[in-house]
Parts: sequence; C-alpha cells; structure tokens
Amino acid sequence: MNASATAASLGRPASPATGSAPRADLHGLPHMLRFVVARNWLRLLVWAVVLVGMIPLVYESQRAAFPTQASREAYARIADTPSVAALTGTPYAANTLGGILVLKIWMTLALSLALATIFLVTRNGRADEEGGRAELLRANSLGLHAYTVANYLVVGAFDLVVGAAIALTAAALTLPVAGSLVLGGSLAAVGLFFLGVSALFGQLASTGRGANGWSTAVLGAVFVLRAVGDLNGTGAAPSWVSWLSPIGWGQAMRPYGENRWWPALLLVGGAALLCAIALRLEGRRDLGAGVLADRAGAPRAGGFLTSPFGLAVREQRGLLVGWFAGSITLAILYGSVATAIANLLGSNPVFAAYIGGHTSTFVNAILSWLVLLNGIIASAFGVQTALQARSEEAAGFAEPQLAGSISRLRWSGSRLLVAVLGSAHLLAVSGFVMGAAYGASTSDFTPAWTLTGASLAYWPAVLVSAGVPVLLFGLVPRLAGVLSWCYLSAMAILSFAGTLFGLPSWLVDHTPLTATPRLPGVAFDGVPLAILAGVAVVLWTVGLISFRRRDLAVDA
Repeated sequence: MNASATAASLGRPASPATGSAPRADLHGLPHMLRFVVARNWLRLLVWAVVLVGMIPLVYESQRAAFPTQASREAYARIADTPSVAALTGTPYAANTLGGILVLKIWMTLALSLALATIFLVTRNGRADEEGGRAELLRANSLGLHAYTVANYLVVGAFDLVVGAAIALTAAALTLPVAGSLVLGGSLAAVGLFFLGVSALFGQLASTGRGANGWSTAVLGAVFVLRAVGDLNGTGAAPSWVSWLSPIGWGQAMRPYGENRWWPALLLVGGAALLCAIALRLEGRRDLGAGVLADRAGAPRAGGFLTSPFGLAVREQRGLLVGWFAGSITLAILYGSVATAIANLLGSNPVFAAYIGGHTSTFVNAILSWLVLLNGIIASAFGVQTALQARSEEAAGFAEPQLAGSISRLRWSGSRLLVAVLGSAHLLAVSGFVMGAAYGASTSDFTPAWTLTGASLAYWPAVLVSAGVPVLLFGLVPRLAGVLSWCYLSAMAILSFAGTLFGLPSWLVDHTPLTATPRLPGVAFDGVPLAILAGVAVVLWTVGLISFRRRDLAVDA
C-alpha cells in the first residue's frame, strides 16, 4: 500500500510529496461550524438572555423613575457631570427615555458583549490549541483554517443575533424604531471589533490566559481612552480623543439621537482586518506556539509562590486588579452623585415609597441601595473566583498538582480562599471609597467608616453566593459555570428590581442580599447575618467534600 492510500485510509490528506493536491484551508468548515455550536450553545444562550434581558429591566425602572418630561429634563441636568461622562459617555439625549436608556445601559452592554466575545473566541481558539483539542481535530481531514474560521463565524453570528434581539426588544418597548436599530447595531459592531482583537491575540499569545489577558487589557485601555475624550468634550460632543477608541466609535452612532450608521463601518472594517491578520499569522506559525515567545520567569520562586495559596493569587492577579479597579471607580461615582440622586428622586412618590419607605432619611435610603450594588458586584467577584478551581480542573492543570503531596482539600481550599478574603477586601474598599466620595460632597468624612461597615454586612451573603459554585463544583462540575451565573443573574434582578416589577414579596425578600439589613437606612440586625453565614458553611462544606470524593472531570 503506498503513502497516498495509507493517508486516505486513515482519513488524512495525502502528502504533497506524492503529487496529490494538498487539502483546502477551509476543508471541513461545515462540520466545524456544527461542532462549535454544539459545544457552546448553552453559553451563547445564557449570554444572549442576560444581555438582552437588561433592556426591559432598565427601561421599565427608568420609565417609573422619570414618568414625565419635566422629570426627564431634571435628570438631563444632573446627568451632565464629569463622573457620568467618564463612565457612561456624554449625555446627548438624556431628556428622552431612549437617551436615558443609552446612558444607563449602553456602556455596560458594550463592555459585557465585548468580554463575552473575547472569552468565547479564546475558548474555541487559543485555549483549545493549548489543551490539545485543535491538534486532535487537525490530525484528520481538516483544513488549516477551518476550525478557526468556524469559531469566528459562530461568535460573529452571536454578536449579530444579540444586537438584533436588543433592537427588537427596544422597539417592542415603544421606543423609536430607528434609534432601536442603531442601538442594536452599535453594540453588535463593538462586539465584532473585539472578535478581531481576541482573534489577533489568540495568534500572538501562547496560552488562553494570555490571550484573554491581552484582549481585556486592550478593552480596558480603549475604555479609558474614551473616558478621557468624553471628559474633555464640550457639552454633548466628545473631544477628538474619543475617536481613537473603538468604544468611542460605537458611541458616535448616537442611538435615539442623530442615529448615525457610518461609524459601524470603522468597527466592522477593523474586525475584518484583524481577523485577516490573525488567519495570516496562523498559517505562518507552529501549532501550539504563539507568535510572541513566552517571557522567561525567575530562576527560583519565592516562598509565598511555592504555596498553593500563593500560586492561586499569582494566577488570579489580573482578575483581582480588574475587579478592584472597577469597583473603586464605580464607588467614586456612586458616592459623588448620591445627594443629587436623592434630590431628584425624593419628589417621586413611586421611588420614595420603593426606596425610602423604611428609612429615616431619603439620602440614607439611596446610600443603602448603592451599598447593595457593592454587594452585587462582590457576589459576582466571588462567583468568578470560586469558579477558578473548576477552570483549572477542566483545563487539566489540577491533575499534575494533585499527583504530588497536595491533598484535594488543600488544593481547592487555597483557590477558594481567594474568593473568601478577596470579597471581604473588595466590600471594605468599595464601601470606604463610596463613603469618602459622599463625604467629600458634604464636607463630612464620617460616612466613609459608616459605609465600610454597611458594605461589609453583605459579606455573609457574598459567601452564600460564592458557595453556590463551590457546591456545583463538587456535585455537577461540568454545569457549575453556567448554573452559577444563572443563579447570580436571577439573584441580582430579584434583589435590585424585584419589587419594582411586582414580583412576590416571599421571593424578593428571601435572597441572600435582600435578607441582609440595608445599612445605613435601617437598624443593624445580626440574626440574618448569622443564618447566612451558616448557610455558606453548609454549601462550602458539602461542595468541598463532594469534590474530594469524585473523579476529576477534565474537559474532553
């Protein structure tokens, strides 16, 4: 049997040395499209539901908060502040419901969709190559770029579907159709651009963690660049610096304002160019290697790094820095505008009853709700850090570590300790910064310590939220990620807007966050905190014991 027949019998392409034509670069693309969809459909669905679901949630809350044109005009006046411009963009149409929706949610959706795109592209690209799946697939009759292009097409289709769903949802809420289409189009275009960014770094970096790290660093850099441009703008017009940022290009489409489409060409064109460069690089490098060589580490590790906990902190340092930086930024914004929000909403009977019905002063009610946001953010941090143990297990990194003298409980506990200690520090720092920012506006810095304590009161609730992924990690590891984020999303919606949507009080009042006393608006009660701490202990204990008794579940 000759070499060509042997290769054919094994399902591989014949060697070019035999004179047979080499396989096409996209051979097997339809099969890879089905494979990527089958492997990611649940993640795609969860991301889409969460992102699209934010539109009616925010719209209904803002319609209740600003029911008249006079109230919207008043909001437009207080929204024109440097802190708002830095975080959400210039308020170009803040006296309309569409403009308020954009101001409240556009930046959150754009960043979330960009992150979802980055993580999905890396998961099916560089992470699969690092884990050996890409090599296994290419060992059969598969074109050089088939799997990569399938990845780009599926994630790109996800961005477009999310954008279209957001547009349809906004239009169904009786917002102007033209503005709704631009809203969805601007978000989809930003997602597509960061598809190109993550595609490029998937070729440059040699690890999935590195590809995600560099891509999110670019996202953070262009966000800061856009913030600088908006801060230095005049009125509702940003400065030229914003045009250096792809996020600024998306904002320049101005949904419910000028409704421009042409900036989308910059985003889509940039995405196409970056993907083309990525494919070119893929054809020029070795499988498994990145274009940029790994930097050599220190010849010896320090004492802290040689411990399981030190290694866990070292591996998650980028995640920790990102969470703390974002929380501090939001805390500064919340604290600086608390008084203005109280003055604006205090005359609204709906919100006065909703927020301030059980508090001594309305400003304390506003502060208690802003501290609740700290609790939601810390809960999200706790869930993500708790899931890091599962991520390492799925990638196969846990097995060689557990082959030595480290026990399962010590290995998993050291990683989960990051969630315990990190969440406490995150609550304390964000509460202190929020109180200091509020105190600066009132020339009284006592609230810095008051809000630190109020924020730390949510620590037991955060540990319960982090205990859910720990429990799932032990019992159903392959579903831990999806189910944990579904739980967190449901809890955040119930805790922050359940009453506003008329949901049953027995459901709204019994989440970990709503069971926590909302300081400083109410008196302190330690009983709910003790109960929550007990629930957290049970969740963590059952999860860790279950992990100790089961087999390792490495993703195939």
